[in-house]
Amino acid sequence: MTQNQNLLIQQIHKKKSFLCIGLDVDLNKIPKHLLLEEDPIFSFNRAIIDATHHLAVAYKPNTAFYEAYGIKGWEALRKTINYLNKKYPEIFTIADAKRGDIGNTSSMYAKAFFEDLGFDSVTVAPYMGKDSVEPFLAFEDKHTILLALTSNEGAFDFQTKEINGKEVYKTVLETSKDWKNAQNLMYVIGATKAEYLVEVRKIVPDSFLLVPGVGAQGGSLAEVCKYGMNSNVGLLINSSRGIIYASKDPNFAETAATEAEKLQKQMQVILDAD
Repeated sequence: MTQNQNLLIQQIHKKKSFLCIGLDVDLNKIPKHLLLEEDPIFSFNRAIIDATHHLAVAYKPNTAFYEAYGIKGWEALRKTINYLNKKYPEIFTIADAKRGDIGNTSSMYAKAFFEDLGFDSVTVAPYMGKDSVEPFLAFEDKHTILLALTSNEGAFDFQTKEINGKEVYKTVLETSKDWKNAQNLMYVIGATKAEYLVEVRKIVPDSFLLVPGVGAQGGSLAEVCKYGMNSNVGLLINSSRGIIYASKDPNFAETAATEAEKLQKQMQVILDAD
């Protein structure tokens, strides 16, 4: 178990939470007064982080929301991760980048997120196979979060199709276990696919699962926990829009904290009952 994973488990028990907050910043949705700031994206993120850090164990910026604003967006992402790493170093950080390419290209992607920016983990697409993922796994004490069974409607186009009597997502899970440094893998499993978690846990019983789709996309926290929780909890439940865009008022961060606390309290009940 890596140092990062140990810290994550400690946080879960200390905060009675396995909440991950997605920092998917759209300038059209943040409070208008922030647009007067020199760096509106970072100002928004900093306020959300300061208001919710005691409730969340992880933050997940989706890099598309930063890349869309060019150099200024990328700089806001850098400032955000630097702020997290310096002020709240115990918090697990996820670059939701969904990268995936072969050889040196993957190595460079990994270097960008792990070394240059200093994220603890990055999401990676497995479609190109082992040599597109192992370059990420080569980084010590870092985690690669593999897209396995996602929460979007199009997931049924490929992920649940059967080939030789086995669903594709199961093949992805089983095959990935044989890759070098596979102990550093985590997996994305959508909350809207909660009924599949029993099968997922048969294949990867000990791995952490990043679970988007609770709340806005209709996923059930209770169902996900019932079928997906393991002895180390093993779940990171992500919520983005429902928390960070709960208000456009000047007190938006406090409102975000109120929404985050609602989820955290549900998690505490589940953890205390376990």
